[in-house]
Amino acid sequence: MRAMTTTLLLALLGASFLVQAETLRCGSQLVSLGDRRFEVLQKCGEPAFRDLVGYSLGPNQRREYTIEEWVYGPSNGMFSILTFEGNRLRAIERQRSR
Repeated sequence: MRAMTTTLLLALLGASFLVQAETLRCGSQLVSLGDRRFEVLQKCGEPAFRDLVGYSLGPNQRREYTIEEWVYGPSNGMFSILTFEGNRLRAIERQRSR
């Protein structure tokens, strides 16, 4: 019984880390994967840097999407790097400032 409780606790803890990797806190607001650019701008303001990374074909390969990275921070020694594909937030990375 104790081993089962420990396993369940570890699984829940691991799931909480996954949720944190998919969100970014901007003040009292949360930004999540799938958010649109204007929503991120409203919640987080202008990024410190914006870079056009390139282009990607959509799933049906009839449409080309821009890939853009926005950088926020540093905040508490960490940069937050948001990757947009088209108009949607696809990835949130955190990187320690050097």
